[in-house]
Amino acid sequence: MIYLAIVLQIAVIAFSAPLFVGILVWIKSRAEGRRSPNILQPWREIRKLFYKQVLDPSDVGIMFRIAPLVLFASTATTVIMVPLLTTELPLHTSFDLFWLVGFFLLGTIALALGSLDGATVFGGIGASRELMVVALLEPSMLMAVFALSIRANSTNLFAIANMTLAHPALISSPASVLSFASLSIVLLAESGRLPIDNPTTHLELTMIHEAMTLEYSGYRLALVKWASAMRLVLLLGLIANLFVPIGIAVTDNLGSLALGIIALALKISLLIAVLGIGEVFLAKIRLFRVPELLGGSFVLGLLAVTASYYFPGIAR
Repeated sequence: MIYLAIVLQIAVIAFSAPLFVGILVWIKSRAEGRRSPNILQPWREIRKLFYKQVLDPSDVGIMFRIAPLVLFASTATTVIMVPLLTTELPLHTSFDLFWLVGFFLLGTIALALGSLDGATVFGGIGASRELMVVALLEPSMLMAVFALSIRANSTNLFAIANMTLAHPALISSPASVLSFASLSIVLLAESGRLPIDNPTTHLELTMIHEAMTLEYSGYRLALVKWASAMRLVLLLGLIANLFVPIGIAVTDNLGSLALGIIALALKISLLIAVLGIGEVFLAKIRLFRVPELLGGSFVLGLLAVTASYYFPGIAR
């Protein structure tokens, strides 16, 4: 029973992620006045790909074959490092912010190396662009969450959520507002959303993440799509519970976990709606403008760190 919360958290994120992506597509289509596909369409596509034949480019190495597995495994592992359903997850003291960023980076680098191993032009372009974006967004993510960790005296994400639960006034503190703005940009870059990337584009020269997946097929492509959906939902849940951990369970009993699932679903749904409507009014920016946007995210994180010292929000 002690590890039930871990299994439940992984299962909830893994099986709800494609559903939330379907809801995002549905909201965006409706906001644009178009007919939308069924919200279960992402799940149908993933299921279909698992039954498709795997076709690999000629002369690919082992990295191309294992990259989707590494991406999916690293993404699933990060789920237990984030306070999503409860703040009392077993083994939660063993991980902190740096583990989270490290595992995110591991999956991204694995996919980039896999696309380079495919020895195609677009794979190489996508990998180089993705690594450029990652090199700029990871410091921003570290800086933004570090601002929240100062008041908790710990880089453990569960400790940060517990501190906000104990002191609700921190929700509206200057450090929280600035960190939220910084992490919002990180979310768009990490999940490949507009205005940094367009996951629905068919123009290879403008692709970033999607360009790395063009040579994949079958269950490998299914794992890549599934992991991408999980990353989006995981980051949305992280942002929701770091800044507004209302409803998250403080114990690991079944009743509290059930309430935690409901609260998490409501908060992610709200963020999904904001993201979907926001993308209607956004256009993809040029690639050379991406560093400027991510640089702005880092500056916001730096300002959040400064504000956490001058305006801590709680008595020291």
